[in-house]
Amino acid sequence: MDIVTPSFSGPALRWMPSALLVGGVVFDLVTPAPYTGDPIFAAACVLAGATQGVRATVLTCLFAVVAIVLLSAGEDEIIHHRGIADISSVAVAALLAIGINRVLRRYGRRLETVRSISEAAQRALMPVPPDRIGPLGIAARYDAAASEARIGGDIYAAQETPYGIRLLIGDVRGKGMGAVGAVAVMLGAFREAADDEPDLLRLADRLDRALDRHKEQSAGEARLEGFTTGLIAEYGPGCGTLRLVNRGHPPPYLIAADGTVRTLAPSSPDLPFGMHGLGGVRSAPDEVAVPHGSTLLLVTDGVTESRDRHGTFYDPQSRLPALGPLPTPHAVVDALREDLGTWTAHTVNATDDRAMLAVRRD
Repeated sequence: MDIVTPSFSGPALRWMPSALLVGGVVFDLVTPAPYTGDPIFAAACVLAGATQGVRATVLTCLFAVVAIVLLSAGEDEIIHHRGIADISSVAVAALLAIGINRVLRRYGRRLETVRSISEAAQRALMPVPPDRIGPLGIAARYDAAASEARIGGDIYAAQETPYGIRLLIGDVRGKGMGAVGAVAVMLGAFREAADDEPDLLRLADRLDRALDRHKEQSAGEARLEGFTTGLIAEYGPGCGTLRLVNRGHPPPYLIAADGTVRTLAPSSPDLPFGMHGLGGVRSAPDEVAVPHGSTLLLVTDGVTESRDRHGTFYDPQSRLPALGPLPTPHAVVDALREDLGTWTAHTVNATDDRAMLAVRRD
């Protein structure tokens, strides 16, 4: 299979070399003898090498060389210095294009290797949650800022425990590969402590201590300033009530069956995980009633800090009701991702990880 550099691919570029070949032939035929289409043929070769697979590149270069030879022969220029120069320039461009293509294919293979490794690591760290845990339907999506690596610093987890169904979403300071260590620590601590600790505050303390140990083993800025914003949610028996512990994280949203959206802001703001050493009393959990058919949406700040072309932040509470009926958790996260794409369509590429976790009580 031909592998090309993803950033150079696209419908328009795929057809551009062919268009240039046709344009070169037409230009050569309709212009006086001193003018030839060899610069256009050369451009077609180089563009094909940068954007096409190996087969298409070779065919483009072969067509360009044959075309310039036939056109030069038809004008009796092939034996003159000008004709030889035209053919030589196209031939050199063809060789250059094939060389470029080989380099890009090698880079493409390496990129695919990096992606496959990072995807395996991502699945090991954060496996896709089951579609259902008890009476709850679940869907999750993750978009890493480092698209080539497909792994980053956001966290989500869903786990059935003796004390209810517990959820975690978080955002490690930093992004990309540098945040993966803290992600692994937080997820490991949550998976272990969620089954052991009956109290949510003690569970949050376990995550704090785990991150502190990780920071002590780190160096430089990560040791001094490392922290993780996070939110722990717990559905009680019957899943009619929801308890929330928010540690400096963007609040979740509760989408009612009729489409209305409510922001579940914490009653008392608190410091992120890894900053409890600064002092202060940790806030108590908030409790919320969860009606049948409602969906809890948890996101990271990669969602809420996405900007449109005017610099306005994305607001799920105001945007989600207009997205139409959202009958399943998968519909919620898919609609949110599509709307985010529309919101940021005319801005620079996203520079932060995005995680979304939707849980619906059926």
